[in-house]
Amino acid sequence: MKCPICMEEIPGIECQECGESSPEEAKFCMYCGAPFHQEASDASDDEDAFDIENRILCPDGTCTGIIVDGKCTECGRPYESGQEE
Repeated sequence: MKCPICMEEIPGIECQECGESSPEEAKFCMYCGAPFHQEASDASDDEDAFDIENRILCPDGTCTGIIVDGKCTECGRPYESGQEE
């Protein structure tokens, strides 16, 4: 597959559905939208997977972020356990 602007070769993968080539890092075919299969190590890594049921919302009240590693992903506000959600 070639870059349409500079015509340099881009490493690509072939879609099993339509046969067209998409960039290696693509998760979906850019022509037909078919998903590319993830490697087994990515799919089986359940310990690091985000659990939407156990998320903690930012206690700010106006922010739409969630708490990850002790702070809000949107506003950066630190979170201490025991704060109202």
